[in-house]
Amino acid sequence: MAGGRIFLLMGKSTSGKDTVYKNLIADKALSLKKVVPYTTRPIRSNETDGAEYFFKTEKEYLDMKEDGRIIEERTYHTRYGEWRYYTADDGQIDLHAGNYLMIGTLESFRYIRDYFGKETVIPLLIDVDARIRLERAMKREERQEHPRYDEMCRRFLADEEDFSEKNIRSVGIEKRFYNNAILKDCINEIKSYITGMIGTGREDSAGFGSLG
Repeated sequence: MAGGRIFLLMGKSTSGKDTVYKNLIADKALSLKKVVPYTTRPIRSNETDGAEYFFKTEKEYLDMKEDGRIIEERTYHTRYGEWRYYTADDGQIDLHAGNYLMIGTLESFRYIRDYFGKETVIPLLIDVDARIRLERAMKREERQEHPRYDEMCRRFLADEEDFSEKNIRSVGIEKRFYNNAILKDCINEIKSYITGMIGTGREDSAGFGSLG
């Protein structure tokens, strides 16, 4: 297959995906490029436009949508109104220039795969046993100045539903990377998998074959 790949990292809360993402992006041998997403929520004091997100107005979002440039999107209804998060076809992704790494959900994976093609978009699903994930979530919440255990439980249950076995099967993902014990081992396994995909040009994008 000509051109590069888009590796889409997914996992439930406290699965370690943010740490995995930072390690993969920092690995010069992989040379994975970042894709900056968009949002209509207000920028925070510790954020920079174009770094974490491109911050846009509702009108700018609607203009991009009308132009057919939005690849996938999610809308959250907050007390401050609707906040949109989305990925746009804005020239950031040039598959002739290399390979990319993104963080997403099963739903965003489906849309991005349908947009760029099954052979181009490679899922990287991190899995963690429910008990271990709940223990990690509890410890993380305990470190907060004002723990919100109710919100923690809501998110835990929401992730269990969003990443149900039925939903995982529905998008054709079979390959998983387990982060139940040593995070470094999980990261190294993912790095080896990406290296193999880039080096061999395999097209088992759903995780089929000998690498499963």
